[in-house]
Amino acid sequence: MFMKTILVTGAGGYIGTVMVEHLLAQGHKVIGVDRFYFGKGTLGSETFNNQRFTLVQKDIRDLTPDDFRGVDVAIDLAGLSNDPTCDLKPKLTYNINFKGGINVAECAKRAKVPRYIYSSSCSVYGMGATQQLAEAAEPNPQSYYARGKVDVERRLLEIADDEFCVTVLRNATVYGLSKRMRFDLVINLMTLKAWKERKIFVLGGGKQWRPLVHVKDVVRGFEAVMDAPEEKVAKQIFNLGSNEQNYQVVQIANIIKEFIPSVEIIQVPDDPDKRTYNVNFDKIKNTLGFQAEFSARDGTKEIVEALNYGVIDPDDPRTRTIEHYRFLLRVEDTMAELGKDGRIF
Repeated sequence: MFMKTILVTGAGGYIGTVMVEHLLAQGHKVIGVDRFYFGKGTLGSETFNNQRFTLVQKDIRDLTPDDFRGVDVAIDLAGLSNDPTCDLKPKLTYNINFKGGINVAECAKRAKVPRYIYSSSCSVYGMGATQQLAEAAEPNPQSYYARGKVDVERRLLEIADDEFCVTVLRNATVYGLSKRMRFDLVINLMTLKAWKERKIFVLGGGKQWRPLVHVKDVVRGFEAVMDAPEEKVAKQIFNLGSNEQNYQVVQIANIIKEFIPSVEIIQVPDDPDKRTYNVNFDKIKNTLGFQAEFSARDGTKEIVEALNYGVIDPDDPRTRTIEHYRFLLRVEDTMAELGKDGRIF
């Protein structure tokens, strides 16, 4: 296998920390780009001590072509994550997720990076009119987060050419352990609630569809694109997940109950989140031979065990993205009022 120099934006994030660790283990050189809103500790000392890792602590809006010199593959995972967070401040979401995302791509293209992989989301399907939504289905985004993903996808495919191979991966809803743990994703959140409170609240009757994928399988999917012949992936969109892991929310709750039998599943009639999408993943399987290795049960089991053994802190506010961003916005407001030259005292 040819060892590559790979730039990963969002390197300190939920997917990024797993991605960086895997790519380094494969022998690649990795340039990790992140603002580190959640702290540098998410990457771990073994990553920082690896001679093949280079840290670039920078906002994606401030990247320049010089940051991409000598890069073989650019993987863009950065941005404000999840729908509620992005609805907090739409203008900020636009500036970071759209303008920042476009800046990453344009800088990579000007630096003559040959391969570019963009991390999108199956949430672009929003309220799917049918089941088994394939890549050709018309997006129906229901949030600023999803709309931003659609807009970036379209722009990337416009600037792709024979020397700039662009691939878009629409991730299913991710689950599983990460050094930058998130408890605002459906399996992760419901497992935490079951473990802490012995209750799971299922909104809207639990009939909403969600496609699921383990974070390690997400990394494997990106790797499959990175290693594929260009003609198979250039200007292509792939749904990243597996047909077997399309679940209704109430089914997810019952999977979690298998591992925490004492949990009570409480159904709540209404749900302000109207998203429901059942997605088809044949294209990535047939084109790249990708198949998920992990199941929803695997993810639930590992989270329960990590909680039981104290591997992760269930009360760490940084594991709930929207709460942490609200905290950072309050800090920013305080600094604007009291700060002097970046200092309070």
